[in-house]
Amino acid sequence: MSLLVTERDRVLELVARHGWNATAFQTLESGYRYFFHGSEACVAYVDTGGAWVAAGAPIAHTNELGQAVSAFVQAARTAGKRCCFFATEERLHASTGEALRSLNIGEQPTWDPQAWPESLAQHRSLREQLRRARAKRVQVRLLSGTELEQGKTHEQLARIAERWLSARVMAPMGFLVRLEPFTFPAERRCFVAEVDGRVVAFAGVIPVPARGGWFLEDIVRDTSTPNGTSELLVDAVMRWARAAGCTWLTFGLAPLAGKLPEWLRFVRRTTSAFYDFEGLHAYKAKFRPSAWSPIFL
Repeated sequence: MSLLVTERDRVLELVARHGWNATAFQTLESGYRYFFHGSEACVAYVDTGGAWVAAGAPIAHTNELGQAVSAFVQAARTAGKRCCFFATEERLHASTGEALRSLNIGEQPTWDPQAWPESLAQHRSLREQLRRARAKRVQVRLLSGTELEQGKTHEQLARIAERWLSARVMAPMGFLVRLEPFTFPAERRCFVAEVDGRVVAFAGVIPVPARGGWFLEDIVRDTSTPNGTSELLVDAVMRWARAAGCTWLTFGLAPLAGKLPEWLRFVRRTTSAFYDFEGLHAYKAKFRPSAWSPIFL
């Protein structure tokens, strides 16, 4: 077994015990290095050359966060690197006090799937989108682990993902928005939208174990996907989560949304031709999240 696999298996165990951040399971995808502090804490990061950029807060119990942060910062200094933690939540700040400077860089929407039927009943435009997709014979189902790993459906997903990526510009700090729908398939969930047995879109869902929740990480559409398919996938994920007793679900970071400093609002306005920050926020908002929480650098 290679060193990389050994490290990732160790990180997977820590995610299962302490994966509180929405980003925790994403750190098992490619491109990360790992800094371990003792046996119960890990920081997943990317070395940009001049800095170590951590993906979210340390994967650790709340009581271990402060020590893990201090150890990572010191290790970066020893290596001659600057460092930062990208896409952190309020819990980290409560644990580190004034030890870290923070900058609000966006918002994260959350839902309680138990309230989804009531929310849908009050959302006429969303119900119309579901009706439109069903009228085009779109059907959604949850894949088995075997289907996600291999076979005809796996191949269709891979082709759709390739076409989807080729048509898009990667978001800033793109290491947290990589499209890797097949990593650790036993732990993740994948919902596919099909028309007459042909996959036209899929939704990838990853666990947030310490919250007993899930992160709808990706919704990927093919070029000929009928209108309303994305909404039908979201509805299927919400209903599945509700049936499983889940009370916390997120779509992840909406970058440059919410209460931002003036210079970041300027960045949002002047870069809109390259990345539609406001459009991404509006898409997540149309599903009427129960709460928005700030995300920090």
